[in-house]
Amino acid sequence: MRRIWTLGLFRSELGITFRRWRTLALLGVLAAVPILVGIAVKIETSDGSTLGGGGGGGPAFIAQITNNGLFLVFTALAATLPFFLPMAVGVVAGDSIAGESSAGTLRYLLVAPAGRTRLLLVKYATTMTFCLVATLVVALSALAVGALLFPLGEVTTISGTRIGFGEGLLRALLIALVVAASLIGVAALGLFVSTLTSSGIAAMATTVGLLITIQILDQIPQLHAIQPYFFSHYWLSFADLMREPVYWDELGRNLGLQGLYAALFGSAAWARFGAKDITA
Repeated sequence: MRRIWTLGLFRSELGITFRRWRTLALLGVLAAVPILVGIAVKIETSDGSTLGGGGGGGPAFIAQITNNGLFLVFTALAATLPFFLPMAVGVVAGDSIAGESSAGTLRYLLVAPAGRTRLLLVKYATTMTFCLVATLVVALSALAVGALLFPLGEVTTISGTRIGFGEGLLRALLIALVVAASLIGVAALGLFVSTLTSSGIAAMATTVGLLITIQILDQIPQLHAIQPYFFSHYWLSFADLMREPVYWDELGRNLGLQGLYAALFGSAAWARFGAKDITA
């Protein structure tokens, strides 16, 4: 009975989350980023000029867009991952518990047989679903724009080897899944912050503020000793999936770090929410 109720609550949470105007606006902004990047590249190269690019992530991908529109997917993910995607996830996660509390509905949810632990898991699962949907929105928008504005064909990897379009498309899907998985640390952090306050706006602002702070600290050379422990440090390691052979070291570190943050802040959220006095 509890399992059935939990599945029903999860479906209800998904419906509520994706029907909100705020959520739709966030997804709209994410879908617009590849469109703007694609149009900018098209305009810049229409006069015969070329885009520069070096080794590594975004710039190397940008240089390849005019030759293959599939690279717009990689570029769009590289452009949105540092801020737009985690900001959107932070907004949804930060509002998960605090939003219910400020709306006066949290106490009624806890009357049902699922209990606090299951409610917290449902909220986190909903946020993780949003992570996946948001990432796929960026990827699919970029793929559509790339196919419309640029040719498609064999893909030249960062290592200089060539792979077929089908394999390139498969790697694009894998990259999107890795990017979505890279956000589970932010989701857990936002969920924990959401248990600390009864104001959804305060929780969202705090989560996004912490995200920006970590991003800034990750760019300060003097902090290089602790930067590998920041959840954002290995985010752009997804570019290694476009190497031949694939480099797995930093990808593994990134996913392991996200799992660590999920366990740490998930446990903290559970401990805080379990002891929280629910008055609304």
